[in-house]
Amino acid sequence: MRMLQVLCSTALIASSFSGQLALAAANEEKIDLDLITKLRDEAMNRSKAQEILGVLTDEIGPRLTGSPALRRAGDWTRSKFGEWGLQNVHSESFAPFGRGWTLEKTTLRMVAPAQVDLYAIPKAWTPGTNGLQRGKLVIAKMAADEDLAKWKGKLAGAIVLLDEPLPIKPHVKADAHRYSHDELGELSKIDFDPAPSRRGDIQTYVKRFMFAKKLRAFLTEEKVLAALNVTRGEDGTIFVQEGGSYKKDEQTGPPNLVVATETYNRLYRLVEKKKPVELEIDVKATFSDEDPEAAINVLAEIPGTDKKDEIVMLGAHLDSWHGGTGATDNAAGVAMAMEAVRLLKASGFKPRRTIRIALWGGEEQGLLGSRAYVSKWIASRPEPTDPKELELPSFARKTTGPLSIKPMHGKISAYFNLDNGGGKIRGIYAENNAALKPIFEAWLAPFHDVGATTTTLRNTGSTDHVSFDRVGVPGFQFIQDDMDYFSRTHHSSVDVYDKVQKSDLTQASMVLASFVAHAANRNDMLPRKPMPKEPSPEEKKDEAKSAEETTK
Repeated sequence: MRMLQVLCSTALIASSFSGQLALAAANEEKIDLDLITKLRDEAMNRSKAQEILGVLTDEIGPRLTGSPALRRAGDWTRSKFGEWGLQNVHSESFAPFGRGWTLEKTTLRMVAPAQVDLYAIPKAWTPGTNGLQRGKLVIAKMAADEDLAKWKGKLAGAIVLLDEPLPIKPHVKADAHRYSHDELGELSKIDFDPAPSRRGDIQTYVKRFMFAKKLRAFLTEEKVLAALNVTRGEDGTIFVQEGGSYKKDEQTGPPNLVVATETYNRLYRLVEKKKPVELEIDVKATFSDEDPEAAINVLAEIPGTDKKDEIVMLGAHLDSWHGGTGATDNAAGVAMAMEAVRLLKASGFKPRRTIRIALWGGEEQGLLGSRAYVSKWIASRPEPTDPKELELPSFARKTTGPLSIKPMHGKISAYFNLDNGGGKIRGIYAENNAALKPIFEAWLAPFHDVGATTTTLRNTGSTDHVSFDRVGVPGFQFIQDDMDYFSRTHHSSVDVYDKVQKSDLTQASMVLASFVAHAANRNDMLPRKPMPKEPSPEEKKDEAKSAEETTK
């Protein structure tokens, strides 16, 4: 077996009064070039990643948590793992979750003062219209309790525009973007003063979250026919998530649709000019009873050998929103992770540690699947019991006690996650663990020629690796080319198969496979950061920002 010993050194500036420079001891990482050659050959010549992507998106389609489609995705991924010879293939339910929801039909038309089909998508967990309905369009902006009082008794049977129109500006930058050498260089540096726009404001979000509940109840009581919101996008792209609640004992509100910006702005202008605008609307959306097999994590393993009781994990979230087919978020990540374990099996790799893949459900509702898995098997905190606390989103609740550590906590060397779209891997976030930087740099070295070059000590959040990191288990997210993920596809109507490039799937799957293999076969488990005492304020801010984007 050919091995490359990569010499990795890091310089640390001593914080003593003398200001002397101290150099960290050199650390040698053994790189298995024979394995990497096999992984590259299999990935570049016999990849199945695009085939996996196609089944999840074109055949199964959007995979909302709790829905029959997520159950079908779980069934199919388990069958593939069995076909490839993985072991211990099974699902773990994190039920109770709540009700499922499936969108079957949407029709929105203006019938006066002109006749035209309009483009809109209902928000998840909002009801249908019980057939074709017709109503007058009204502007009724409501953002605070006093607005509700103003409109009480005035909206029965109306279709309501809830938002201001969104100005459209000409595009001066391309939607799709790949990191330049200089941008990766900047990303590799610690960001001591992040821009305020990158921080979530917990209190602002909580107020918005609580008002949304009031608004749903108010619109229902007022017998509003339907509510319309403007999307945050343009050029016909609609960004849509949830509007009602998946919890069976909570209010769904009336039918609530997100409308394409150009369409919404036209409607708003007509009403503002005092033109009598009438719309026809027909939405068919089906709620389904709680199904434990539609709120699941799918797991499978490549058994280890001499260190089989230790584990290296990789994964991605299987669920998606419903506007598109959940391609870049996150069928691409699932395809990369599944292809990575297929590559390892096809190469004949025999890991020392057990390799476990996890496909999470409920990520879009707040990392529900990965959090449940971590709480059950790795570490947990006491759940709050105060009813007022339970009304709040999880990140806004007070920490209730210390971590309770479980046996698996000390057995997991690392968890590697993919959930930054369909772009190729450019590096990895080391999550402020300086001991890992030279190790990851060594693992990336054989992939510099395909663009994977950068290790940064910065943290990143909003996805399932956070569930591991916040309990002291090394969890990582890769740096990926944005492409048009945040500008166009993330939670949108164009999050579809065609937005993922085959070459990016191929590159990412072989880099991920190599990282997992080297973590599985190194002599020692990966070094850890100090145990967290409680979730950091930055973690909570990051989760608030993610949740705020979900409810827009």
